[in-house]
Amino acid sequence: MEHLAKISETWINESDHVSHSDSTTKDSIHSSVAASVYTCPMHPEIQEDHPGTCPKCGMALEPMGESIAATRTEYTCPMHPEVIQDHPGNCPKCGMALEPRTVDVEERTEGKPQLISVQATPGFDESEVLRLAASLERASEHPLAEAIVRGAKDKGIELASINQFDSITGQGVTGVIDTIKVALGNLKLLESLSVAPGELQAEAEKGRKEGQTVMFVSIDGKAVGLIGVADPIKNSTPQAISDLHAEGVRVVMLTGDNRTTAQAVADRLGIDRVEAEVLPHQKAEIVSRLQAEGRIVAMAGDGINDAPALAQSHVGIAMGTGADVAMESAGVTLVKGDLRGIVRARRLSRGTMRNIRQNLFFAFIYNSLGVPVAAGVLYPVFGLLLSPIIAAAAMSFSSVSVIGNALRLRRAAV
Repeated sequence: MEHLAKISETWINESDHVSHSDSTTKDSIHSSVAASVYTCPMHPEIQEDHPGTCPKCGMALEPMGESIAATRTEYTCPMHPEVIQDHPGNCPKCGMALEPRTVDVEERTEGKPQLISVQATPGFDESEVLRLAASLERASEHPLAEAIVRGAKDKGIELASINQFDSITGQGVTGVIDTIKVALGNLKLLESLSVAPGELQAEAEKGRKEGQTVMFVSIDGKAVGLIGVADPIKNSTPQAISDLHAEGVRVVMLTGDNRTTAQAVADRLGIDRVEAEVLPHQKAEIVSRLQAEGRIVAMAGDGINDAPALAQSHVGIAMGTGADVAMESAGVTLVKGDLRGIVRARRLSRGTMRNIRQNLFFAFIYNSLGVPVAAGVLYPVFGLLLSPIIAAAAMSFSSVSVIGNALRLRRAAV
């Protein structure tokens, strides 16, 4: 709590500031108009159909406004929850039958990357490039892989089976599809495979300047196309960054993405510093380096690779929409993944520390005044002794003062 109140440096992982809209088939979405709903900023699970106060913390409920509650049915594997599709079938990883579940469309798509662009070199079709890339990525657990697979399915592209799949950390993935050797990843992957990017390098840089994560597609040792995926910025993120700056917090984006892409996003959000092209194991190392400089560091992340850095930081902040291991490694979880919760948590922490100091004053002031009087310090001069009844009342009032002061946190403005 004290560390959170003193945070001077906040690390925001690349996937924590984004959302996107997912196109879905009409027969899988059911919409219904919902009335105005009031919810607690600190306990979003509390929802009422009328104004009032939160039964947990006493804060005034805020209106969510009129909204459209849309739901869809999707199928997922009990053993591999990252496997999600819009029709029944078997898990491509373990073969178990997929189980249906109903989710809100907004909840399903919030904070997820989306496919933005597909380019192919002369002699190759964009649909074929996307088919091979999505077929390859179907075996990957990376959030960008999910975006590519989803984008291909939305275009009605049928995916193929894959053999000899290999995921190379910090570079990309490779595999064999219908005897075709396919690779998808960054420039480091092409270099390791001795594949020349050619004119695609310049096109990739254009996409990065627009904030896209651009991946090269290689077929049988030849670069044949580009896949662009982007993380649209959440509406709440600019306000969260502004509030953190107003609190005197330095905001840094820590990402494995290309520096051009990362800088484009940072410029739009006003982020103070960018650490780009960072490998998963380097995140915790960077946090350790900052701590060695005497900084108090909070790390916000939602992925499996973020867990070591979350555990290393003074305050680990996980997204409730992210991986379970991230939430287990963190000390704070933002239920809806809204970065404005970091500001609220920090303000609440400062209020709590201030309240603790006030309570210590109340707890000791009565004893500091009452014990000497009860011991007879004033008796030789004034002939005063403290009645046991008054002493008992003073101790009770001390406890009441502490409790009453602590309850004021329920109405703290965060």
